[in-house]
Amino acid sequence: MQESQRIDHLLGQWADERPDVDTGSMALVTRLQRVVQLIDLRLDALAAEYGVHRSEGDVLFALRRAGAPYRLSPSRLAESLLVTTGTMTNRLDRLEKRGYIRRIPNPEDRRGILVELTDVARELTDTALEQHVGNQREMLAVLSVADRRELTRLLNTLIDHLGA
Repeated sequence: MQESQRIDHLLGQWADERPDVDTGSMALVTRLQRVVQLIDLRLDALAAEYGVHRSEGDVLFALRRAGAPYRLSPSRLAESLLVTTGTMTNRLDRLEKRGYIRRIPNPEDRRGILVELTDVARELTDTALEQHVGNQREMLAVLSVADRRELTRLLNTLIDHLGA
Protein backbone atom coordinates (compact mmCIF):
# COMPACT_ATOMS: atom_id res chain seq x y z
CA MET A 1 0.00 0.00 0.00
CA GLN A 2 1.38 3.42 -0.94
CA GLU A 3 1.89 6.10 1.69
CA SER A 4 -0.98 8.21 0.37
CA GLN A 5 -3.30 5.19 0.45
CA ARG A 6 -2.39 4.53 4.10
CA ILE A 7 -3.49 8.07 4.94
CA ASP A 8 -6.72 7.61 2.98
CA HIS A 9 -7.36 4.40 4.95
CA LEU A 10 -6.81 6.15 8.26
CA LEU A 11 -9.19 8.94 7.26
CA GLY A 12 -11.73 6.39 6.09
CA GLN A 13 -11.72 4.91 9.56
CA TRP A 14 -12.59 8.29 11.01
CA ALA A 15 -15.33 8.74 8.42
CA ASP A 16 -16.82 5.37 9.44
CA GLU A 17 -16.64 6.16 13.14
CA ARG A 18 -17.54 9.85 13.02
CA PRO A 19 -19.32 10.65 9.75
CA ASP A 20 -20.49 13.90 11.37
CA VAL A 21 -16.93 15.30 11.47
CA ASP A 22 -15.40 16.87 8.37
CA THR A 23 -11.89 15.41 8.25
CA GLY A 24 -10.74 17.46 5.27
CA SER A 25 -8.37 19.56 7.36
CA MET A 26 -7.12 16.43 9.14
CA ALA A 27 -6.34 14.93 5.74
CA LEU A 28 -4.20 17.89 4.68
CA VAL A 29 -2.38 18.25 7.99
CA THR A 30 -1.66 14.50 8.10
CA ARG A 31 -0.23 14.66 4.59
CA LEU A 32 1.91 17.68 5.47
CA GLN A 33 3.19 15.89 8.57
CA ARG A 34 4.08 12.80 6.56
CA VAL A 35 5.91 14.88 3.95
CA VAL A 36 7.95 16.48 6.74
CA GLN A 37 8.74 13.04 8.23
CA LEU A 38 9.89 11.66 4.89
CA ILE A 39 12.03 14.74 4.16
CA ASP A 40 13.53 14.56 7.65
CA LEU A 41 14.54 10.94 7.09
CA ARG A 42 16.40 11.84 3.90
CA LEU A 43 18.10 14.87 5.44
CA ASP A 44 19.15 12.86 8.49
CA ALA A 45 20.58 10.12 6.28
CA LEU A 46 22.64 12.59 4.25
CA ALA A 47 23.99 14.27 7.40
CA ALA A 48 24.96 10.85 8.75
CA GLU A 49 27.00 10.22 5.61
CA TYR A 50 29.12 13.20 6.69
CA GLY A 51 29.38 11.98 10.28
CA VAL A 52 27.24 14.72 11.80
CA HIS A 53 23.77 15.00 13.19
CA ARG A 54 21.53 17.14 11.02
CA SER A 55 21.25 19.78 13.75
CA GLU A 56 25.05 20.07 13.76
CA GLY A 57 25.02 20.39 9.99
CA ASP A 58 22.55 23.26 10.38
CA VAL A 59 25.12 25.08 12.54
CA LEU A 60 27.87 24.50 9.98
CA PHE A 61 25.63 25.68 7.14
CA ALA A 62 24.62 28.80 9.14
CA LEU A 63 28.26 29.71 9.71
CA ARG A 64 29.16 29.06 6.07
CA ARG A 65 26.32 31.17 4.68
CA ALA A 66 27.28 34.02 7.03
CA GLY A 67 30.20 34.65 4.68
CA ALA A 68 33.86 35.23 5.38
CA PRO A 69 35.25 35.10 8.00
CA TYR A 70 32.46 32.58 8.81
CA ARG A 71 31.84 33.80 12.36
CA LEU A 72 28.72 34.42 14.41
CA SER A 73 27.93 34.86 18.07
CA PRO A 74 26.28 31.88 19.76
CA SER A 75 23.12 33.93 20.32
CA ARG A 76 22.93 34.91 16.63
CA LEU A 77 23.39 31.25 15.69
CA ALA A 78 20.65 30.17 18.08
CA GLU A 79 18.33 32.86 16.75
CA SER A 80 18.98 31.94 13.12
CA LEU A 81 18.28 28.25 13.81
CA LEU A 82 15.26 28.89 16.06
CA VAL A 83 16.73 27.07 19.06
CA THR A 84 17.57 28.02 22.63
CA THR A 85 21.05 29.12 23.61
CA GLY A 86 21.32 25.99 25.80
CA THR A 87 20.61 23.79 22.80
CA MET A 88 23.16 25.75 20.80
CA THR A 89 25.82 25.29 23.49
CA ASN A 90 25.45 21.50 23.27
CA ARG A 91 25.76 21.55 19.49
CA LEU A 92 28.80 23.81 19.64
CA ASP A 93 30.49 21.58 22.23
CA ARG A 94 30.13 18.56 19.94
CA LEU A 95 31.34 20.43 16.85
CA GLU A 96 34.30 21.91 18.71
CA LYS A 97 35.39 18.43 19.88
CA ARG A 98 35.46 17.33 16.23
CA GLY A 99 37.49 20.34 15.16
CA TYR A 100 34.71 21.84 13.00
CA ILE A 101 34.37 25.10 14.92
CA ARG A 102 36.43 27.13 17.34
CA ARG A 103 35.32 29.67 19.90
CA ILE A 104 37.28 32.90 19.75
CA PRO A 105 37.08 36.14 21.74
CA ASN A 106 34.76 38.74 20.26
CA PRO A 107 36.98 41.75 19.41
CA GLU A 108 33.97 44.08 19.76
CA ASP A 109 32.85 42.73 23.15
CA ARG A 110 35.48 41.53 25.63
CA ARG A 111 32.87 39.47 27.50
CA GLY A 112 31.59 37.71 24.38
CA ILE A 113 32.79 35.02 22.05
CA LEU A 114 32.33 34.25 18.40
CA VAL A 115 31.96 30.85 16.82
CA GLU A 116 34.19 30.40 13.80
CA LEU A 117 34.06 27.71 11.13
CA THR A 118 37.39 25.89 10.70
CA ASP A 119 38.92 25.39 7.27
CA VAL A 120 38.22 21.64 7.48
CA ALA A 121 34.55 22.32 8.23
CA ARG A 122 34.30 24.89 5.44
CA GLU A 123 35.53 22.33 2.91
CA LEU A 124 33.19 19.69 4.34
CA THR A 125 30.27 22.11 4.25
CA ASP A 126 30.96 23.15 0.66
CA THR A 127 31.01 19.52 -0.44
CA ALA A 128 27.95 18.61 1.61
CA LEU A 129 26.01 21.61 0.31
CA GLU A 130 26.21 20.32 -3.25
CA GLN A 131 24.86 16.93 -2.19
CA HIS A 132 22.26 18.56 0.08
CA VAL A 133 20.86 20.65 -2.76
CA GLY A 134 20.95 17.65 -5.10
CA ASN A 135 19.07 15.61 -2.49
CA GLN A 136 16.43 18.32 -2.22
CA ARG A 137 16.18 18.59 -6.00
CA GLU A 138 15.62 14.83 -6.23
CA MET A 139 12.92 14.95 -3.54
CA LEU A 140 11.00 17.54 -5.53
CA ALA A 141 11.66 16.07 -8.99
CA VAL A 142 8.12 14.71 -9.22
CA LEU A 143 6.77 18.29 -9.25
CA SER A 144 6.73 20.48 -12.34
CA VAL A 145 8.06 24.03 -12.21
CA ALA A 146 4.47 25.30 -12.09
CA ASP A 147 3.66 22.83 -9.27
CA ARG A 148 6.65 24.08 -7.29
CA ARG A 149 5.62 27.70 -7.73
CA GLU A 150 2.07 26.94 -6.61
CA LEU A 151 3.25 24.83 -3.67
CA THR A 152 5.61 27.64 -2.62
CA ARG A 153 2.75 30.14 -2.77
CA LEU A 154 0.45 27.90 -0.72
CA LEU A 155 3.10 27.05 1.85
CA ASN A 156 4.03 30.72 2.26
CA THR A 157 0.35 31.50 2.90
CA LEU A 158 0.23 28.79 5.58
CA ILE A 159 3.54 29.86 7.13
CA ASP A 160 2.42 33.49 7.35
CA HIS A 161 -0.94 32.47 8.84
CA LEU A 162 0.47 30.05 11.39
CA GLY A 163 3.40 32.29 12.30
CA ALA A 164 1.22 35.32 12.94
